[in-house]
Amino acid sequence: MNSTSKVPGDSSASQALPPEGFLPLFRSSAFLDLVGPLFYRPEVESFRVGMRVLVQHANSTGTMHGGVLATLADVSLGYVTASSREPALRMSTASLVIDYIGAAPLGSWVESRVSIDKIGKHMAFASAEITADGRPVAKARALFAISDAQRAAT
Repeated sequence: MNSTSKVPGDSSASQALPPEGFLPLFRSSAFLDLVGPLFYRPEVESFRVGMRVLVQHANSTGTMHGGVLATLADVSLGYVTASSREPALRMSTASLVIDYIGAAPLGSWVESRVSIDKIGKHMAFASAEITADGRPVAKARALFAISDAQRAAT
């Protein structure tokens, strides 16, 4: 599939819009700007992270590339876990494990719901269920190293 192919889920602004209640992700980087757009939806004690599958996110079969899905998992797991504390934790990903269990076709809304399993003094553990239009596509688990500077400040 080349970048000029006409397929559902093209990268036009209207195709990229999230479902109601989602806002542009509050923190980004040059890399995430290339991968995105990413969105979040605030919840009572957490938030969800999601994105629309656009042409630039697809592999040769017309579904979301596994690397993009892994990026969504890493970002959602890290941001939700870091933001669960005040001040936010400074962490880096030490391990990320993903089980791919389905495909996310072009145009679908892919969303990650994170559960924080444990936050210790040196490490944090979290897991996520990732769906495409409500259908499971992946499960992810992450281990984060909490920065020494963070521990010194607490």
